[in-house]
Amino acid sequence: MASLPSDGPSLRYVALGDSYTIGTSVGEEARWPDQHRPALTLDLVANLAVNGYMAGAVEQTQLPALEAGPRPGFVSLLVAVNDVVQGVDPATYRRHVESILGRLLALLPAHRILCVETPDYTVTPMGGAFGDPAAQRAGIVRNNAILQAACEVRGVRFVDGILAISAEAEQRPELVAADGLHPSGEQYRRWVVERIEPAARELLAR
Repeated sequence: MASLPSDGPSLRYVALGDSYTIGTSVGEEARWPDQHRPALTLDLVANLAVNGYMAGAVEQTQLPALEAGPRPGFVSLLVAVNDVVQGVDPATYRRHVESILGRLLALLPAHRILCVETPDYTVTPMGGAFGDPAAQRAGIVRNNAILQAACEVRGVRFVDGILAISAEAEQRPELVAADGLHPSGEQYRRWVVERIEPAARELLAR
């Protein structure tokens, strides 16, 4: 894999998504978009993610904000869990993510888009507060598969392995934030080091 020059020109990076991208219950420096960009030629100019957002809300509010600003050079997307929690049917979720990807591809090439798998919150201390854990986990797995398939058809990179890392939180409390639900900075660090940054480096070397 080609390495990236540390003094190369930076790309304008915008992050889209829900609580996992805005980093609910962790400091700004611990959010995964903030953890991975210093090692890459990326300038995080906006984190548009909002706690509780579903794919439809990303499409309706975050995408227009992205499209109205200066053209980005790199975009990440992580969205699925709130569609599960709110009972959005799979066909509707699929329609929204396909629309999101289509609009992103109108702005920048596929190798400048990174989609990230949603973790499994059901193993956390608060995981049972949002419905039957087995059913909710199945919904997360299903939506991850929908997003992954939509990415593959369009040549967009989908980062998997996040769900597997998050599953360790059942036995490792240090991977859970103080709210007992969201990932800790340490879990986000694992995401970055083990899964996200290697994928981003591969894309940025093209």
